[in-house]
Amino acid sequence: MFRRLLPRETSFFDFFEEHSKLSMEACRELEAIASNPSELVNRANRIKEIEHEADNITRECIDALHRTFITPIDRADIHRLMRRLDDVIDSVDSATSRMMLYEITDMRSELKQFSEVLVRATAAIETAVHSLRHLKKGGEIIQKNCMAVFEAETEADHILRAGLARLFKQETDPALVIKWKDIFERLEKATDRCEEVANIVQGIVIEAS
Repeated sequence: MFRRLLPRETSFFDFFEEHSKLSMEACRELEAIASNPSELVNRANRIKEIEHEADNITRECIDALHRTFITPIDRADIHRLMRRLDDVIDSVDSATSRMMLYEITDMRSELKQFSEVLVRATAAIETAVHSLRHLKKGGEIIQKNCMAVFEAETEADHILRAGLARLFKQETDPALVIKWKDIFERLEKATDRCEEVANIVQGIVIEAS
């Protein structure tokens, strides 16, 4: 009876890995939109599907957390990590949903810059998350990839500031200024959430050392 209460050690890591793959897929879809605006509707709809898939994984993970007596890492860290991973996809979905709502047809260069940064950040997160299974051996890999996420977030801050400055200076349509400012800020928020994921992962490594 007691044995059945014990978790499979890999189950929570499976949730992390599945979710991180979806994060990267969503950002690749965003990158495709930036390269080919005519695909906005199809790609944005796929991102919405990814967001629903990610929500399901998050719910399954939280449900498993409530049912599990012993967890491979701290329970609070599992909860925080899943929520922040979910926030990354939510922010990307929010940005592309706004692009559809605003009927954006001409893409600004900053969109491609943001998408490239987000692909790099989520790829680094995926590698770091995979290494959580083997904390003793994977600490160096995790640290390297967390640093890559931090660098990506800093780059996104620069893209936001420069993008807003160019937007206010060059765009003559006030409505477009408001729309793109909203989109830029949602994309920058996605990179902030990536940074928070990396911070949580780093904390897990420190606690295990």
